[in-house]
Amino acid sequence: MVGLSVKQKLVLNVPQCNQSARNLIQLHRRDPSNWLTYQHLIFLKRQYVTKNNNELHQRAIPKQAPALTIVNEREDTIERQVQRIPTIDPADRHTVSQPEDVNSEAQPGISTLKPVTEDAAEQRDSVSGTVGTSHETPHVHVETDKAKEERLDRQWKQLKVNVADLPDVYAKLAKIKLTALVVTSAAAGFAMAPVPFDPLLFFVSSLGIGLASCTANTINQYFEVPFDSNMNRTKNRPLVRGQISPLHAVSFALACGIPGVALLTLAINPLTGFLGALNIFLYTCCYTPLKRLSITNTWVGAVVGALPPVMGWTAATGCLGQGALLMGGFLYCWQFPHFNALSWNLREDYSRGGYRMMSVTHPSMCKRVALRHSLGLIGLSTLAPVLDVTTWTFPIISLPINLYISYLAFRFYREGDRGSARKLFFCSLWHLPMLLLLAFTCKKPRRDPRNPRSLFSPRSAKLTAFLNTS
Repeated sequence: MVGLSVKQKLVLNVPQCNQSARNLIQLHRRDPSNWLTYQHLIFLKRQYVTKNNNELHQRAIPKQAPALTIVNEREDTIERQVQRIPTIDPADRHTVSQPEDVNSEAQPGISTLKPVTEDAAEQRDSVSGTVGTSHETPHVHVETDKAKEERLDRQWKQLKVNVADLPDVYAKLAKIKLTALVVTSAAAGFAMAPVPFDPLLFFVSSLGIGLASCTANTINQYFEVPFDSNMNRTKNRPLVRGQISPLHAVSFALACGIPGVALLTLAINPLTGFLGALNIFLYTCCYTPLKRLSITNTWVGAVVGALPPVMGWTAATGCLGQGALLMGGFLYCWQFPHFNALSWNLREDYSRGGYRMMSVTHPSMCKRVALRHSLGLIGLSTLAPVLDVTTWTFPIISLPINLYISYLAFRFYREGDRGSARKLFFCSLWHLPMLLLLAFTCKKPRRDPRNPRSLFSPRSAKLTAFLNTS
């Protein structure tokens, strides 16, 4: 009896179940995008946005056909064919790969389901209308040369270097402009030394200091490849773009550093060689990692920049003196208005690279330090005749340029905008060579008491003998 009653209830519920199934099918066909969103959890497929019932829905469907890219090698222009993506009926999803047969192909599944709503009919009409218009002339976008150059500049691409391009790659690794500034400041220290000028000694010392600078700059770029790739200013460096391998770069650094330090130690004097090795160590092992740890990196970098004129002085005299410290003080103070003004307009770049600069983390201190050390140049110029390095003419004739850079540093301190920082930076570019040139013209004359007319120092004979034996 119980089984018979259960059977009767099931027979009575069969029409209701069929009606429920038809309702579910109609609901699926009426709003299919909600059912097909992120279908089968395939997130990596291409996403297309389709419009249904005045709402935007996103679903993962296979791409109809790849957009054709026509490259004209003669004119070096790129034409892209833009295709229109039609609205696709979910009931006809298996026919997407053959859009030309949508109008003629009969769907057996649709003929069996008679209760179709008006929305489904309108959607079918829109599909046929869209496919019918797919034979129209596609829109062709022609890319201009300027737009192409800007687009390619934004893209990262690995370059392969030829043997003929190696000199240019080596020059970028060595930061040839910065190395030239280092050698120039060392030459100023050599020229200001109170000894007769020795051309051979000057050439050898400049060569050794230049090689040491190439080593420091190359190792610095080797350590900072992942950070330089995030900065617009450094993203085109050889190691970042893959123009040269890291092993090749390190080999180049060793090929410059070992002969450079050996030349300074053996051909000049051990003190200059020690200062050269110390400068490489400070730049690569102290300044480079500190850039991502603390703002003290700026002061360490200023010490690194102050050592080349000291090395020039010791190369000429063989010892440290008050004049060597004075020349180093000029470079030390000058670097703060120079670098702080430069980093002020590169704050976004340094922030992306993860560098802790004063301009990024302590902007007020950045402006104060630049002004303070600009005024310090006036004090050092006044101290030069006191230390018997120059005559009293030097602080007088150097006062106008020192006051001008101090005025620009004061404007940078008060305004703190890009314009004032840019003016201070460009002023620092000509201020340093002008200051060193004025100091050289006001240098106190020195003569060798044993031979007043001699143009060579007694140490030149020792250097000539060393070069002959080697």
